[in-house]
Amino acid sequence: MRFTLTVNGSPETVDAEPDAPLLWVLRDHIGLTGTKFGCGLGICRACTVHINGERALSCQTAISDAAGGAVTTIEGLAAMRHALLDAWVEEQVPQCGYCQPGMIMSAADLLARNKQPSREEIVAHMQNICRCGTYPRVIRAIQRVAAGSA
Repeated sequence: MRFTLTVNGSPETVDAEPDAPLLWVLRDHIGLTGTKFGCGLGICRACTVHINGERALSCQTAISDAAGGAVTTIEGLAAMRHALLDAWVEEQVPQCGYCQPGMIMSAADLLARNKQPSREEIVAHMQNICRCGTYPRVIRAIQRVAAGSA
């Protein structure tokens, strides 16, 4: 079937099965490989994107459910020069880096909802799994943006 959606501000039309995960459509059909496959179960959250401004797990979202919507990926956030990207570098968050696109997308979702979250709100919202354990640096990076330091 043919599906149309807006990805990072650009219209995209793809041919895919209705139950094809958005993750694979983004990576294999559109060529945006910043969104990562981690567990495929929606647990690790490496596949986090925004759909119509809301955080979504692209490995658990069928293309048929995303069709007609506006999808923002890590590439779209980079094009916007989001302050989180600078804060991530300043706080030296990444180690292996694999989970970072999903982490940044979750952090952007949090800051879009709450410009100055408390540490407790950050911890509660950031459910992404990082095997390298960079959580303290993630918290500092989000706090940096919330304080206007990035």
